[in-house]
Amino acid sequence: MAGPFDRFADRRAAGRRLAAQLQRYAGRTDTLILGLPRGGVPVAAEVSRILRIPFDVFVVRKLGAPWHPELALGAIAEGGIEVRHEEAMRSLGVSAAELDEVAAVEHEELRRRILAYRGERPRLKLEDRMVILVDDGLATGSTMEAAIAAVRHLRPARIVVAVPVGAPDTCTRIEAQVDELVCPLRPRAFAAVGEWYDDFGQTTDDEVRALLAAE
Repeated sequence: MAGPFDRFADRRAAGRRLAAQLQRYAGRTDTLILGLPRGGVPVAAEVSRILRIPFDVFVVRKLGAPWHPELALGAIAEGGIEVRHEEAMRSLGVSAAELDEVAAVEHEELRRRILAYRGERPRLKLEDRMVILVDDGLATGSTMEAAIAAVRHLRPARIVVAVPVGAPDTCTRIEAQVDELVCPLRPRAFAAVGEWYDDFGQTTDDEVRALLAAE
């Protein structure tokens, strides 16, 4: 049975736990936090509040299997970046053409969310800055990989990924792609991110906008 420190009450509580492990970045003027929507935004907002570091949203969309949207086969992110897991596609018998159809729909949703969250406001500049990418957890890691690839194209000085909980194998893979990975909880028996939260209700677009407006 998991103990009280092996799970989180909600995303804000997870953000507080994460901030405790990121104290060395507190108050830095060269650092920016990016929350992956929607679930990563309340985590990022709490980290930002505690560490006194600006935060913004960085829009990423999962590419799910045609018959099971929650089963990630890749992801897309701002800047036209797309990541596909070819091995997973082959094992499930999903063709490139089938995933193309999924990607077309998700690109439209990506554009909608950028407009909904940021409006006409330009994205904060990442060049030569320390960027901390925050999500509410790592399962397959597809959306985070797309975010890492997209952010790298924007030439930051350093990329840090910070998540409250993650699948151990995924954490190992992500760690190899960035300058630092901060993940306080890496349970061996990992099935889904939500099982490590008491409250894992869906974050709404309105909540994302409110958190960004308060920044």
